[in-house]
Amino acid sequence: MPKLGSFELIRPLLISLFWTIFFAAHNGAIKNFHFKEAPKFYNSPTCPSLHYHSSTDTNICFENAVNVAMTLDAAYLRGSMAAILSVLQHSSCPENVIFHFVASSTADTNYLNLTLASSFPYLHFTIYPFQDSAVAGLISTSIRAALDCPLNYARNYLVDLLPGCIQKVVYLDSDLVLVDDIAKLAATPLGEQTVLAAPEYCNANFTAYFTPTFWSNPSLSLTFANRKPCYFNTGVMVIDLERWRTGNYTTKIVEWMELQKRMRIYELGSLPPFLLVFAGNIAPVDHKWNQHGLGGDNFRGLCRDLHPGPMPSGRLMICCKHLMFLNPKKL
Repeated sequence: MPKLGSFELIRPLLISLFWTIFFAAHNGAIKNFHFKEAPKFYNSPTCPSLHYHSSTDTNICFENAVNVAMTLDAAYLRGSMAAILSVLQHSSCPENVIFHFVASSTADTNYLNLTLASSFPYLHFTIYPFQDSAVAGLISTSIRAALDCPLNYARNYLVDLLPGCIQKVVYLDSDLVLVDDIAKLAATPLGEQTVLAAPEYCNANFTAYFTPTFWSNPSLSLTFANRKPCYFNTGVMVIDLERWRTGNYTTKIVEWMELQKRMRIYELGSLPPFLLVFAGNIAPVDHKWNQHGLGGDNFRGLCRDLHPGPMPSGRLMICCKHLMFLNPKKL
């Protein structure tokens, strides 16, 4: 039996306490911001009718809806508001877009609800509480403290948080601005068996995402046998929730996180478990849908350029938290 003062025994409690204090501080600071009311956005005449799902009496599940999942917290609320507005502005059927926000169970959901409802009076949305304790004991320290936030791991549990009648969802990070019709992204073909679609970057050094301990252990590295794994970015994903649930992929991701606690096999936060489970077995999404890192850190010289080739207006996502580094004349 571990001693009462054992660090491993109290570590989950300390992590939970840290994030409670962190969010409380940010919640207090962000409430000084006020957002204008957005105009109502209307469907085009060709949009299909939005009606309740035939298998449920809930007001959350609709036929012909585009379901969008995002995390929501006070620290990134301004980014989330920009993301929501951008989705509605560029959608041909904005009244058919249903938002599913996942917030920490310690967040002030009354404030979040009120802010969203007052800024977007016609928005279809639901806020789902995420228990930080579900992952507090699974989080390993990473190269950036921001990656250790429990809410970063909420996307692992979407099948448990969202109603079972939702079959497919578009997951977006909360620091994205969309300038094309999200229905096009939602229509990404997944094939007959693929669980998710995301932008792949096969020119990236895939081995760098895992430690020498991982690659030197055949029982671990062989997980990529018979696959051609590529790095993919999880900030933009199209997920088949039914296939995820059938394949029990949440458990598979958690098992890798549990192994990481016993022996360090990767350095980043919530991304490597996704790579371990899905890399080499995903449907591709065009890179134009996620210009991840655009702007980057100009001070450190880490800015990325746009992807080469024609980029029509309204066909990319950019990190709004990095806009301060961009030259507007070049956009």
